[in-house]
Amino acid sequence: MPQTPQHFLVITALGVDRPGIVNAITRHVSSCGCNIEDSRLAMLGDEFTFIMLLSGSWNAITLIESTLPLKGAEMELLIVMKRTNAAIRPPMPETVWVQVEVNDSPHIIERFTDLFDSHQMHIAELVSRTQPAQENRPPLLYIQITAHSPAHRDATLIEQAFHALCTELDAQGTISVVNYPQHDEKMESSNESTESR
Repeated sequence: MPQTPQHFLVITALGVDRPGIVNAITRHVSSCGCNIEDSRLAMLGDEFTFIMLLSGSWNAITLIESTLPLKGAEMELLIVMKRTNAAIRPPMPETVWVQVEVNDSPHIIERFTDLFDSHQMHIAELVSRTQPAQENRPPLLYIQITAHSPAHRDATLIEQAFHALCTELDAQGTISVVNYPQHDEKMESSNESTESR
């Protein structure tokens, strides 16, 4: 028997956080016959955002497309849905992780995203949060970025530029580059985490 083709749907749910709301969404996804391939959840102010990549048969995806808006209305959620395809990405043999702690000010995150863009690196994940100002201390911004380097790029080239940017911004930062060899599945760290001031 031929395998049923898989279809994919990205869903974003936005609403006021309250107990049980995530469970209600995931239960509805399962009841429609869909599988959660990937998901992210974040609290932003009083709101929560739940992002999911679903897979399933054409019937399952169509069913959730037709029923989730009503379910979302019952839970006072804003629901956005978009069909997509299975991820087919070019080889990305190196991954870079950075963590930064710096006094908060406008354009700080932009400076770091621009750094990765200038080195032609694909940002896969960005997390930031601000810690309010305390006595004798300005608000602090924490940034975590995960990025991937295409096969034709040397990810270690970004290290020097990262350290220079941290020095310019008077930021505490760490960067780690991990290689993914093409001949096996083992991960080898090409560079231990280094600290920048």
